[in-house]
Amino acid sequence: MTVRLGSIGLGWWGNELASAATRTGKAEVVTCFAPPAQERAAFVEKHGCAEVDNLDDLLSDPEIDGVLIATPHSTHADLIVQAAQAGKHVYTEKPFTLTVEEADRAIAACKAAGTILQVGHNRRRLPANRIIKAMMDRGELGHILFFEANHSFPVIFKEVLGWRANPNELPAGGMTNLGIHQIDSFHYLTGPVAQVSAFSKRVFTTAEIDDTTTINLEFESGALGHLLTSTASGPVIDLTVHGTEGSAFNINDGERLLLAKRGSADRVEAELEPLDTVVDELAEYAAAIRGETKPEVGGAEAREVIAVLEATVASIERKQQVAVDEFR
Repeated sequence: MTVRLGSIGLGWWGNELASAATRTGKAEVVTCFAPPAQERAAFVEKHGCAEVDNLDDLLSDPEIDGVLIATPHSTHADLIVQAAQAGKHVYTEKPFTLTVEEADRAIAACKAAGTILQVGHNRRRLPANRIIKAMMDRGELGHILFFEANHSFPVIFKEVLGWRANPNELPAGGMTNLGIHQIDSFHYLTGPVAQVSAFSKRVFTTAEIDDTTTINLEFESGALGHLLTSTASGPVIDLTVHGTEGSAFNINDGERLLLAKRGSADRVEAELEPLDTVVDELAEYAAAIRGETKPEVGGAEAREVIAVLEATVASIERKQQVAVDEFR
């Protein structure tokens, strides 16, 4: 059975999701909605689907099994609730929401409706991260001491930023739409964050969103970590894990994985099988809708990331260390 999807939000990433859904061979976008008529026309031409000029028309269509949401961050919670109440399964792009309160509202709506809720944290699926996780589980890196990541992209230099230039949509600068990927990967690798200490500012730009954000983390596992995210540099997407027996370096968004043993400066390259992580997660979404599996990143997992986001924003505002439990 091919799962039939409706796309809500037809910008750059909405188009990427629709294309990836088709590549799964298990799902297809059959209807799309966004308020601007020109966006719908361009989307229809590219993907060959139908369009509606009213969200209710999409959500009331009995032929649609689920939706793909790729809209401004602040709209996610309301759209998830509307979709769930209409009986539609939901895949939403990250960040899940901007607050834990919104996350809880969305989770409750999907639970009440009995619908699938999946959140697009695809980077934990990188083969490099899967290998690192397996090595950690086997004890090959020893006692894990420290995580570090840099997730940066020169967003502020784009000619058309639209809503991505709004600080209300990007609290803590790049943390909200870039660095948050690495928080989910950290959770996947070692578990929850206990507390954060963060700084975020406009070092270079006069734009409204911060261009440089740094976050120190303490994990409940006892390990420490650091995340740098910038909207004015890059692209850089790296993640490293350091243990007492060695280190693992995920380089260039999973393009390479280098391994080093304790006491050696040599880094050995590991072999990686290529994987389109977005196709992989949308194939999982289709399978979940068919009742064959459950999403790896559902509401509970994504909620944890939002608790860290809220704690980070609070740390920046208060200029002090903040416990994540305050927002759980």
